[in-house]
Amino acid sequence: MMHDGCNGSFTNGAEVVAKVRFMGFAEQMIPMALQISCVECGKEFEMETFEDQCPHCGMVYGVTPCHAFDAANVMPAGIGY
Repeated sequence: MMHDGCNGSFTNGAEVVAKVRFMGFAEQMIPMALQISCVECGKEFEMETFEDQCPHCGMVYGVTPCHAFDAANVMPAGIGY
């Protein structure tokens, strides 16, 4: 499958989650779990897959494989997205 490698740019988390779902990476483990502070409820959780969600409020987060090394690259997509 062709994709734009690490050059893709995203304006919001919904685009990131849609991309990782499209590429088939949503449920794959990221190289190293990331500590996330939820933008919705403020609680911390450990993100372990390219698409994950806050266990406290259901906010869905995504990160692309090229950017999964840093929690700063994780983007929220919406609750229950």
